[in-house]
Amino acid sequence: MTSDTLLDLGVLTGQLMRAIQDELFQRLAEGGHPDVRPRHGTVLAHLHAGGLRATELAERSGQHKQIVGTIVDELVKLGYVSRQPDPADRRAKLIVPTDHGRDEIETARAILAGIERRHREALGADGYTDFKRTLQRITDRQRGWRDDDGGE
Repeated sequence: MTSDTLLDLGVLTGQLMRAIQDELFQRLAEGGHPDVRPRHGTVLAHLHAGGLRATELAERSGQHKQIVGTIVDELVKLGYVSRQPDPADRRAKLIVPTDHGRDEIETARAILAGIERRHREALGADGYTDFKRTLQRITDRQRGWRDDDGGE
């Protein structure tokens, strides 16, 4: 494929994300987590065993707190997380993974590590590291588009 025929950045990154999600969620379903959907990653991808407040999850995921709250409600019903008092502030709640939630998080991380390992082997360690560094730089620059000269 020549540079003239390369898809635009939005299409490429969208296709990459969907392809990764397709594999991840199929394998999660096969591994005992058939109810988890891509939107649940807004919470589960950022959660750790000690839990986080919904506001922290919103900041880390880039989603509104109301969206995070809705997803947490779903995950509570599915048995992946619980709301517990924050020992640092009893008025606040922590979103904490249950045993089932911790298993999903560990399984998802292992699947994603395998996907990365497969691409690293295909591109070579240096090529894959260069790809990720470049993608991270583009992502960081895009996040700051309002600060750029017109975003161009």
